[in-house]
Amino acid sequence: MKLSKQHWAIIVAFGLLTLVLAIFGACRAHRNVQLMESRQRSRMSPVIMIPGSSATVNRFDRLVAKINRQDHQNHSLVKVKVYNSGKIVFTGRMRANDREPFIVVGFQNNHDDYSNIKKQAAMFNRAFNQIKQRYRFNNFKGIGHSNGGLIYTYFLEHYFNERQIRITRLMTIGSPYNFSEPTSRKTQMLSDFEKYRSRIPKSLIVYSVAGSENYVEDGIVQLSSVLAGKYIYQKQVKHYTQITVTGRLTEHSDLPQNSQVLDLIQRYILNRPQQRQPIGQTTRPAN
Repeated sequence: MKLSKQHWAIIVAFGLLTLVLAIFGACRAHRNVQLMESRQRSRMSPVIMIPGSSATVNRFDRLVAKINRQDHQNHSLVKVKVYNSGKIVFTGRMRANDREPFIVVGFQNNHDDYSNIKKQAAMFNRAFNQIKQRYRFNNFKGIGHSNGGLIYTYFLEHYFNERQIRITRLMTIGSPYNFSEPTSRKTQMLSDFEKYRSRIPKSLIVYSVAGSENYVEDGIVQLSSVLAGKYIYQKQVKHYTQITVTGRLTEHSDLPQNSQVLDLIQRYILNRPQQRQPIGQTTRPAN
């Protein structure tokens, strides 16, 4: 059967399209392999921080400045703001060869309550996807102040599903896992956190830090609400440690500037071997 010119044109066009798709697929696979290799070789281990409700990306400025003065490592500070429209804006400069930069993720929607925490966790997930593409690290540490710890918990349970990237350590500071309710009356949020706790990485090391002005609360958050984190993380992660700090600057909003909290971050979050014991009242790590 003799093919017409039109049939030949269709065959040639189909062949060229197949060739183009094959080349595109090969190039994409090569880029993916290069990305995986560069990620595996990376020595960067950033500390990704989430502030609490009503706070902005500037929440940890003083904390980072104090740590830089104390350890002389000149950690970079990059700020990532996620807008309700979906726009994500990076500000700040990543120092060349910085192995342990601080990255702060804040939200235009920084309001309180469980419904907003779920929205903020989704916003954080979008920001995290851009952060990992931009900096290509294979592990990171997390710090969440107040509701920032709740956002991290929801993120780990519902969004974090990485094979090439590990979260090695998480510190939550004054995070009210049961809001203002006593543990005898669980909120829907705490019940949900318990329900999905099996999704949290088992290799994770978690520190839950509480502040106490009067051994009951930190001026805003009930101590029992912070300690309710044990129902989520204890016996689920590799190690879970509760730490209570008292004294000066233990009021809820002051905790990120508290000298004991700064010391705990340097001991247990930043990559440096430490032999000393935690400051404050502490439970034994629970496997």
